[in-house]
Amino acid sequence: MKDTECVHFLQWSLPQMHMRWPGFRRVHKQVCKRLDQRLKQLRLADVNVYREYLKVHPNEWIMLDKVSRVTISRFYREKAVFQFLEQQVLPVLIQQVIERGDKSLKVWSVGSASGEEPYTVSLIWELQLRTKFPDTELTILATDADPVLIQRSQQACYPYSSIKNLPEAWHEIAFDELEENYCLKPEFRSAVQFFQQDVRGGVPGECFDLILCRNLVFTYFDQALQCKMLNEISGVLRPNGALVLGIHEKLPANDKAFTVWSEKLRIYQKHES
Repeated sequence: MKDTECVHFLQWSLPQMHMRWPGFRRVHKQVCKRLDQRLKQLRLADVNVYREYLKVHPNEWIMLDKVSRVTISRFYREKAVFQFLEQQVLPVLIQQVIERGDKSLKVWSVGSASGEEPYTVSLIWELQLRTKFPDTELTILATDADPVLIQRSQQACYPYSSIKNLPEAWHEIAFDELEENYCLKPEFRSAVQFFQQDVRGGVPGECFDLILCRNLVFTYFDQALQCKMLNEISGVLRPNGALVLGIHEKLPANDKAFTVWSEKLRIYQKHES
């Protein structure tokens, strides 16, 4: 399949799934490769035939949605974001937990892919913050729509390319080297619970102090769906809690629920009321 054919098809199909082409522009080859595989599975000649197939088989849109998922993940992705969380955000949130008499700082990682993001937060907690706040526990809920990625997350074994951005000293402290993979030690995994869930289908039934929603909702979803999801995500974020977006993402222009914590790093704080 030619790249131009795939692009034209995505520009036609994505809006019908409440997704936006600009978010896919730089990463569309990943989707096109899977789309080509899907055409071969169905023994269809090209995307024009696939369009007709979608009309006759509406359930195929579910498969196309799965094909269109983009997965780019690694530990310490955007290092400055995690450093800011460690130094500025998490200490404030922990103090809020203490002041309201709770014992647990609760984090939600939305679209957690293979687990690198929530595990990075766990590493920061265990190696940098735990001793400063001995009476507080960390609990992380990590959700993703893809069951295969959830399984990989639970295995917690990664190639070197995935962990290379972490401080080098952490490699030996936190990982066991197994053949060509680096497997996260159990003590750094225990705070994270993985759950298969598509954020479009609902949000967890609990409240969080920190929500990481990076490079998903505000990159790939259309504006109407972004606004809907922001409202639902805001609903499970505690007052004065923090919301972290991808550094190339922005909140919808009409948002009034958040103030800026770091404009450069796309970190926001929910209004108290």
